Amino acid sequence: MTGSDEKIEIGYVARAHGIRGEVLIALHDPTSTTLANAATVWVNGRAYDIRGARGVRQGFLLMLDGIADRNAAEALRGAKLEVLRDDIELADGEILVEDLVGCAVVRDGEPWGTVVGIDAGLQPRLVIHDRGVERLVPLVDQLVPTIDIEARVVVVDVGADWPQVDLDHAYKLPRK
Repeated sequence: MTGSDEKIEIGYVARAHGIRGEVLIALHDPTSTTLANAATVWVNGRAYDIRGARGVRQGFLLMLDGIADRNAAEALRGAKLEVLRDDIELADGEILVEDLVGCAVVRDGEPWGTVVGIDAGLQPRLVIHDRGVERLVPLVDQLVPTIDIEARVVVVDVGADWPQVDLDHAYKLPRK
């Protein structure tokens, strides 16, 4: 194998499809065509060769080696799906959101923490930690106008009163 063996999560197994072991993949990026050209995927860390792939309105339908019937396909429901980083084609100016982890965050020209993760939901959010507080900022152009991946800097445009959680006290239950 040439290139990177780093795997990137691009979706999950939504459900079984039909009786021959096909699975419906829900993609984090519904416009992605990565699965149309990938030869192998990892489902919950286990490698599967792709025997067939076709795009559908809800995502992609995959036939995987070793998954021959509906019961085997149903057992994969909810499992994360990964591909090799090298299998993901990026257009000019595109980045993988995973590459933002570790970037410094700047607000109004001042340091505002570090991106420690991506909260991937309907709207991806940057998880930013700064001196014991956590902030979640939706990854949209209006709130994140500048990303300099080479300099590892993300600029956010949010108010000084942006909600935050005190990490030292956020998950502690009161004692009785």
